[in-house]
Amino acid sequence: MKRLSFFNRIIYGFNSVVALTLLLACVVPFTTIASLFFLSLAVPLLVVLNIVFLVYWLLFKRRLIWLSLVVLVAGYFILGSFVVFNGKAENNSEEGLKIMSFNAQQFNAMNSIHATDVGGQIVDFIKEEDPGVICFQEYRGSWGKKFKQYPFISQTPYEEHKSTQSILSKYPIISEGSLNLPNTINNIIYADIVYKEDTIRFYNLHLESLKVRPWNIKREESDKLFKRLRSSFSMQQEQAEILVEHAKGSPYKNIICGDFNNTQYSSVYRTIREGLKDSFEEKGFGYGRTINFWRFPLRIDFVLTDPAFDILMHKNYNVGLSDHEPVMVSLKVGSNE
Repeated sequence: MKRLSFFNRIIYGFNSVVALTLLLACVVPFTTIASLFFLSLAVPLLVVLNIVFLVYWLLFKRRLIWLSLVVLVAGYFILGSFVVFNGKAENNSEEGLKIMSFNAQQFNAMNSIHATDVGGQIVDFIKEEDPGVICFQEYRGSWGKKFKQYPFISQTPYEEHKSTQSILSKYPIISEGSLNLPNTINNIIYADIVYKEDTIRFYNLHLESLKVRPWNIKREESDKLFKRLRSSFSMQQEQAEILVEHAKGSPYKNIICGDFNNTQYSSVYRTIREGLKDSFEEKGFGYGRTINFWRFPLRIDFVLTDPAFDILMHKNYNVGLSDHEPVMVSLKVGSNE
């Protein structure tokens, strides 16, 4: 370090902070300490910054590459990669059970998307993509009549005073329910759907929102913002545990869809995902962005399936009809597909 210029010492200082922060983020999936949960949102950025430092030292001072290199390798083995490069969808993906998860932001009821007839565009998009089952978060019931191709609908009971989640299905729903999460307007619903010779339980979840808006960040004191985020992360963890406990009692194989409001690097995701397949990891390609958080792309919308199901296809969209982007998956269910 004595031979380093003043500029490179500053660079190495920043490098050390970023590397140690990524190392700390590796702990997040394995702890329920809410104060650390915000790091799960920053993992992709921390990885990119460490790669930048690695390249910098590789060009100018090779003996200093080890800090970022070791942390990146540790992060890869602990957290996995946020970019995947799976092959093309299976040839029979169109024949499988097609499932879509989409936070539709109430079909643009608040006019947050500056475009004409966004709700109508969503309806047209669904007709074109033609999923067999749709799990909508932030649904708007008045649009239900537009989806005549889905005769079976389960949604959040009106009397619960929650934001509306809805499961639309081409296949019979034989039972349904709501987990009625405490102290929140967010919720989880489920429906048991008969598909060919199988019955599958679909969970549609919308976990606690972070309630962070870019235009309010500068106005809000940092300690208040941190406390609010910590409270939201704590509630997400509680909601995840409620879901997992309920799913353990399911008489059928489970598929979990929805808006987790957290990334794959969180304890929330790890709690819910245990024993299940992540469709993006199996058949996705690229980054898998489903939302921009402070203009930074993140994957917070997931489809998790029972390991008995073969994932034939995973598709991310970029349609710009909500603050979230939809996700579609095709599954092989049973031995006849």
